[in-house]
Amino acid sequence: MRSQLSRSLGLADAVAIGVASMVGAGVFAVWAPAAAAAGGALLIGLALAALVAWCNATSSAQLAAQYPSAGGTYLYGRERLGDWPGFLAGWSFVIGKTASVAAMAMTLAAYLAPDAWRVPVAIASVWAMVAINLLGVTRTARAAMVLGSVALLSLAAALIVGWQAGSTGGATLLALPAGPAGWYGVLQSAGLLFFAFAGYARVATMGEEVRDPRRTIGRAIVVALSVVLVVYAVVAVSLLLLVGSDRLATTSAPLALLVDDRPGARVVLVIGATAAVGGALLGLLSGIGRTWLAMARNGDLPRFFDHTHPRTLVPHRIDLTLAAVLTVVLLVADLRGAIGFSSFGVLLYYAVANAAALTQEPPERRYPKAWQVIGLALCLLLMVTLPWQSILGGVAVLAAGVLWRRLAPAPLR
Repeated sequence: MRSQLSRSLGLADAVAIGVASMVGAGVFAVWAPAAAAAGGALLIGLALAALVAWCNATSSAQLAAQYPSAGGTYLYGRERLGDWPGFLAGWSFVIGKTASVAAMAMTLAAYLAPDAWRVPVAIASVWAMVAINLLGVTRTARAAMVLGSVALLSLAAALIVGWQAGSTGGATLLALPAGPAGWYGVLQSAGLLFFAFAGYARVATMGEEVRDPRRTIGRAIVVALSVVLVVYAVVAVSLLLLVGSDRLATTSAPLALLVDDRPGARVVLVIGATAAVGGALLGLLSGIGRTWLAMARNGDLPRFFDHTHPRTLVPHRIDLTLAAVLTVVLLVADLRGAIGFSSFGVLLYYAVANAAALTQEPPERRYPKAWQVIGLALCLLLMVTLPWQSILGGVAVLAAGVLWRRLAPAPLR
């Protein structure tokens, strides 16, 4: 059966998937590498990442209203800029979000399992979330809503416990950039923190699965991002005041530092981390699948994947292939490398989104062009300030994608 998706989701479903896709990534994973880069200036990096996320979100919302089909920026780039920009956006999304899934699975294992069991737990979590996705998009949305709610409640409980038992101890909330890294370190932290916001891309890929997509997608992106912005600001302030940037930079489970001496609170936090990362994995896996499906329809990826299950209407061939690829990745990757590699791919993806939104005509324009100009410039700037290993790996994988497209049959228009 040729691919056909189910148009069955409403605004609440889309917001739930967007929030669930973001919360697991940011709250439970990214603070340590960002603090290592920016030190006490972490909040400046967070503000820059939030600005980039807002620009990208408004561009995505504006484009989604005009092109309410599966594929997100892959589709927008093809329609507004041409085949090659669209392909680069789609390929960057697929590889970047695959790295995001790996990072999320590693984060889950860091909270849930001892060192010796982290890789098997990470692999098992990927296959479990793929199994849920295979049941259909409606069940995915319901699961994301439940997991996101549990994660937010657990996070609130951990913060309350941390503030009740902790002390700021003279910690500095906001410091100016210092040391050899200086502003470069702040920009690097912003690029890493952007990884935490990128889940709203999943909403933009849902054009064929939501009711009234022209209205629903734009609203869902803005609402989901606004909720997560508030959550991240509260968590960042709490961690800086109660833990401090130096201690924060050395851990793979930053929020556990808030509840170290309180076993009951640690259990609540582990439950929340499990729920948050599970929700993020659901959103990320389904988002990759929809972009991959759109690329296969046009011949930019093998047409074997242009297929959905006749009963559940999900791209099951893609989901199973993703699970197999991620199993291999999780055997060799590390958390910081996965986050940096993901940020490179997703920042390039949104650079194309901002460039595409710049070309839209006045009747389709919902936001000022200035947002798109700022978003495009900052995406490119943050890309080049990521750790060099992330840049080198990103360029290598992009080159592999370009080679594939050169050698493959010409894509359809």
